Amino acid sequence: MPGIFVTGTDTGIGKTLVSTALLHGMKVLGLRAAGMKPVAAGADLIDGAWVNEDVAELTRAATVAAPPDWVNPYLFRDAIAPHIAAERKGVRIEIPRIVEAYEQLAGLADWVVVEGAGGFRVPLDGRRDSADLAVALGLPVLMVVGLRLGCINHALLTAEAIAARGLRLAGWVANRVDPDMAVYEENLASLENRLPAPCLAVIPWLEDGRPERAARLLPPVRLKQWLDSL
Repeated sequence: MPGIFVTGTDTGIGKTLVSTALLHGMKVLGLRAAGMKPVAAGADLIDGAWVNEDVAELTRAATVAAPPDWVNPYLFRDAIAPHIAAERKGVRIEIPRIVEAYEQLAGLADWVVVEGAGGFRVPLDGRRDSADLAVALGLPVLMVVGLRLGCINHALLTAEAIAARGLRLAGWVANRVDPDMAVYEENLASLENRLPAPCLAVIPWLEDGRPERAARLLPPVRLKQWLDSL
């Protein structure tokens, strides 16, 4: 069941932007693509329903329709760490439930893009974290590196954590989240030299953050070659 687990070096570094860009690229290739956000924290009340913007963007970018509970099994209103949000709500985040939802999505689509919450080791409860979820899904990992001060250390530590769990870092995307980052080119070169996976795309500072613009930085031929290698 082809899928990709999208993680990041931190929160707020463009995982949703990259995930939706992948879905747009898959649409260009004529693929049936579904987006998934297993755990989302932070929601607004819109037309009587609680909506997480990341989940909404993934749903809009997908090329197949799916039940909301498959796309987003766990939604919490407060924009706080998932394990704290779950504890406050009296809910336990169950990994088997997420895996089951993923399998249902995989039955509808050629590819499922699964966006993790926060960074790779974000806790889900007092014992398990997002890395345990990634292991349970067993998917190749795409890492989003937020280009700002400290990104090299964060990226290398995340890559080591992915390898330590026996998962494959299939690629990474550099996303410039700080338009004023000093020695940007030198930092990017250091990442390219040190990370043990190909750089799929480099996203410049996008003031509007539109995934369609980010998708143009990933040519269809290149995306297809990468997908075929997974």
